[in-house]
Amino acid sequence: MFWTLPTIMTWTRIVAIPLIVGVFYLPMAEPTRNILATVMFIVFAATDWLDGFLARKLNQTSAFGAFLDPVADKFLVCASLLVLVHLQRADVFVALIIIGREIAISALREWMAQIGAGKSVAVHMLGKVKTVVQMVAIPFLLFDGTLFGMIDTGLWGRWLIWLSAVLTVWSMVYYLQKAIPEIRARAR
Repeated sequence: MFWTLPTIMTWTRIVAIPLIVGVFYLPMAEPTRNILATVMFIVFAATDWLDGFLARKLNQTSAFGAFLDPVADKFLVCASLLVLVHLQRADVFVALIIIGREIAISALREWMAQIGAGKSVAVHMLGKVKTVVQMVAIPFLLFDGTLFGMIDTGLWGRWLIWLSAVLTVWSMVYYLQKAIPEIRARAR
């Protein structure tokens, strides 16, 4: 099921990366670039929910889709964080925490799946909350202005991205604690 509608939607998140990055190199005013990048990020990030919903509704779930979905999410988030660091809207330390965790937990999940213990590091509510906070923080930081005449998205985005970094570490510790019994059993 390589070319189902849900899988195509997942691919759009990967295709979106150069588009979102490219917006910041277009010859236009900064507020326009910010709005365009924010709208694009929100639209493409929304496909994460929609592709899963459609895959279940249309009975088009597949092992490939299950693999590609989190990869596309991580690419979109990591690329956006790098853009935000470049624009000096996010601290490089936050980006390193988030990107480092994504690499570490992806590798841990891969290894746990290979040894038949993948369920012990299945997605947990803490990871979902972390993702929601990230998906709110990133468009706030991309927008970097005043929303509805009263919400400073840059300020809120910085607070939320740091909260996301804390949740990132917390969720990584949670997943590592779940994996430690298997790691110890295999280390002998």
